[in-house]
Amino acid sequence: MSSQQQEDIDHADDLAQTPTPATQQSLYEEDLPSAPATPPAEDVPAAPMAPPTPRRADTADGPNVNGLGAAPHKKHPRQRKIAVLTSGGDSAGMNAAVRAVVREGIARGCQAYIIREGWEGLVRGNAVDPTPAASRRASTAPSPAIRPTWNSQLTGLPDLNLDAVEEPHAVNYWDPNDIAPLSDAPLSFGYGGLLRDGAGEGDADELAAALAGHIPAVPEEEEEGGRTLKGRYIVRVGWDDVRGWLGEGGTLIGSSRCPSFRTREGRLRAARNLITFGIDCLAVCGGDGSLTGADMLRAEWPSLIAELHGNNHIDDEQLEAYRYLNIVGLVGSIDNDMSMTDLTIGAVTALHRICEAVDSISSTASSHSRAFVIEVMGRHCGWLALMAGVATGADYIFIPERPPAGDDWESEMCDVLKQHRLVGKRKSIVIVAEGAIDKNLQPIKGDYVKQVLVDRLGLDTRVTTLGHTQRGGSPAAYDRILPTLQGVKAVEALLEATPETPSYMIGIAENRITKVPLLEAVAQTQAVADAIAAKDFPKAMGYRDSEFKDMLAAFHISSSLSSADIVPEDQRLRVGIIHVGAPAGGMNAATRQAVRYCHSRGHVPLGIYNGFDGLLEDNVSELSWLRVDNWTTRGGSELGTNRTLPSIDMGQIAAALQRHSIDALLLVGGFEAFNSVLMLEKARKDYPSLHIPMIHLPATLSNNVPLTDFSLGSDTSLNALVQACDAIKQSASASRNRVFIVETQGGMSGYIAVLGALAVGAVLVYTPEEGISLSRLQEDVEFLKERYGLDEKGKSEGRLVIKSEKSSSVYSTDLITKVLKEEGKDIFDSRSAALGHTLQGGTPSPQDRTRAARLALLSMQFLEKHATPNAQAYHPRKKQMPARTETAAMIAIRGSKIVYATMDEVMRHTDMKLRRGTDVWWSGVKHLVEVMGGRAGVIAQMQEQEAKARRREAREAIAQQEKLLQQKRHHNA
Repeated sequence: MSSQQQEDIDHADDLAQTPTPATQQSLYEEDLPSAPATPPAEDVPAAPMAPPTPRRADTADGPNVNGLGAAPHKKHPRQRKIAVLTSGGDSAGMNAAVRAVVREGIARGCQAYIIREGWEGLVRGNAVDPTPAASRRASTAPSPAIRPTWNSQLTGLPDLNLDAVEEPHAVNYWDPNDIAPLSDAPLSFGYGGLLRDGAGEGDADELAAALAGHIPAVPEEEEEGGRTLKGRYIVRVGWDDVRGWLGEGGTLIGSSRCPSFRTREGRLRAARNLITFGIDCLAVCGGDGSLTGADMLRAEWPSLIAELHGNNHIDDEQLEAYRYLNIVGLVGSIDNDMSMTDLTIGAVTALHRICEAVDSISSTASSHSRAFVIEVMGRHCGWLALMAGVATGADYIFIPERPPAGDDWESEMCDVLKQHRLVGKRKSIVIVAEGAIDKNLQPIKGDYVKQVLVDRLGLDTRVTTLGHTQRGGSPAAYDRILPTLQGVKAVEALLEATPETPSYMIGIAENRITKVPLLEAVAQTQAVADAIAAKDFPKAMGYRDSEFKDMLAAFHISSSLSSADIVPEDQRLRVGIIHVGAPAGGMNAATRQAVRYCHSRGHVPLGIYNGFDGLLEDNVSELSWLRVDNWTTRGGSELGTNRTLPSIDMGQIAAALQRHSIDALLLVGGFEAFNSVLMLEKARKDYPSLHIPMIHLPATLSNNVPLTDFSLGSDTSLNALVQACDAIKQSASASRNRVFIVETQGGMSGYIAVLGALAVGAVLVYTPEEGISLSRLQEDVEFLKERYGLDEKGKSEGRLVIKSEKSSSVYSTDLITKVLKEEGKDIFDSRSAALGHTLQGGTPSPQDRTRAARLALLSMQFLEKHATPNAQAYHPRKKQMPARTETAAMIAIRGSKIVYATMDEVMRHTDMKLRRGTDVWWSGVKHLVEVMGGRAGVIAQMQEQEAKARRREAREAIAQQEKLLQQKRHHNA
């Protein structure tokens, strides 16, 4: 064998083992600390942004039989099986969580199952054969550059028992970057359409009897090629079975209450069903009751399987193989009532529904000068009522954690609303949480509040109960992104679990996905209800996170006209508020909160219109309490904004600040606002009037401001992108084989493109950070050809490609569209759509409104702390004053904290040339988009095929050379 031939074989072997590109940064923060009595969580990574190191349990005997730990160099002896169920009340985003668990599980080389109807389905099991048949794959011929990728032994055998066939699983379960080829398992088992359409439950005989003499009955078995969901609760699913689920509300796999699971007999049946299907990993999405049941099942597991073995329901081999059950919890609850996590799946969408309703009601309330009492959900948690109150500018709220302080709450409420009417407000909005109570635990209901307003204030009052409209509708962008990130983390937690680790709940702290002991989170959640029942309201509030407390303070400040908190006259300030840069959702909400804060403290808020141009033109005026009342719900910038920087005339800017006696300055905007603070700070040595505290509140849809994880306007932009892409995808899917290239804004930051791609289920995303190369474009063309070739004939889906506007100066959106159209030929078509400035406009999202209120409150507290009244007065020694760098800052969301960062700190994380941060938390999301979209699996598949082909060609060459040598020897002989 020649050295070149051996090199070819070695290279092919290396290529076969080459993993897909690793994530640049981890999405996950270290685990939150657990109570001393709880087993410790996994080791904290050395660097917060470094990819997590999977936990391995090395043993002398090699791999652990049940996959709970193995030597790194060995493969697991059997394929892992992961099941996911939804339980309790439904919430938007549950389908996204199920999709993420299924696809990440398959990508990690596992089999994926869904359990219909929650715990009830697990107890019932299947009344029919538990093994479904694989869907036929398309017979489309692959492109010449790509070899066939499906297993011909499985194709054309619709009745094959796939449970008896262990598919290839040469994936290292403990390496999150080792992606299984997409063709390793059937893409569909035929149930995806039935689940999405809610079909398959009907009985053919019953249907025929009901429609006798009217419409001929068509059994589901005929419609779906012999598949039905009737009597089938544990269902294996493939990659394509969960496509199109991101935008669906509720839970497509069903949820129901299950009294039988509360009994040991019910849990025994559940355990038997899990073992029957070989499932040893279970992800549960639900509320605290559902998660408590999950942990109970795991705690009883040893005794349950012992009893099953004793009753001869399982054999010795099953007893040994399924000695341990791994469980992870995902919190699905619109109330956002789970402790140890900032948000639960569905809460943001419910807040969207509430704000949409209240925004609509506000206009008619103002028209007729009416009062409206809005009842929202929230039994033991007032999160929805509080956030809706802040986001809609309500006048009064009632929440269970903080009932009115006095016995006569009726008078307290009427006094507030009366003051609002006296200053000229035409409408009154009162929001009441479902579990609202007074200090004596007596319920506060909407009808009674209405009667009080009618009797005492004579207001024409209406009551609106939003009810279950809060649960429904398409998920908001965040309720697609969060469940996806958490679903991926859930699979990671299941595959890393050991018998010693506790069951984990996947949560979030600010923007970091966290993993906390499930029982601890449930216990703390239940402690809130116990504290309320015991009238210990400070303790109940103590269990809420810092955001909840900040929001409650922001609401009271923004809705109060009381003079109780006004500071002495010699401490009052004149605060300038200016917008700089492009408009963004939330700018006006931040301004409103800042103005209301000033009035509550006795300060004078000065609106600077049209940015620094307006300041030079003395376009400055005081903003009244009532003037900003409706600004919360308004998009754009009411003050006016542009990209002019103070460097246009720094001397005149300094003179204008002195002329208007501005003691502190709040700048709301994007990269230009950050640059403005930087310039103003540097100019302090030359202009004494700039020795005032100033703070930058980031607001830009691009989310390109360095250091901070979020900017105001980015969530509004994401939701606008999601709504547009949902409509575009309908068109693409209707055409079956169409690819849409959607161009987004974002400047030199790919945030909107990447997070938007994850939210809409795009298969490809192009960003300025990585750019576009010819080789990458060629590879993506081959991926799309291969992916469409794998689709079931006649059932291809439309696919989206998200491209950031500045991802390449050469490969424009139009060029990429033409390339895909030309290369796709008869396989797929392509179109393009540029969203442009539609991403800047519209009503701000509830998250941008509430985040604006919180950050503005904290910014004003910063200015108040560092400002000096009458700061612009002449002082002989002012020129010799040392520069105080801490008084020029930016408020930033950094990891799980909110920080005040000096300009020096921000500059260390800034690329001024590219106008973006040097380290961003979301960079690893691009890889996740490619995993969830199937690109990573197809590329792994293509690499595997190429490696096999090269090995085969090398061996054929060796064989040919050996043959020639033998012939030569024979000739010589």
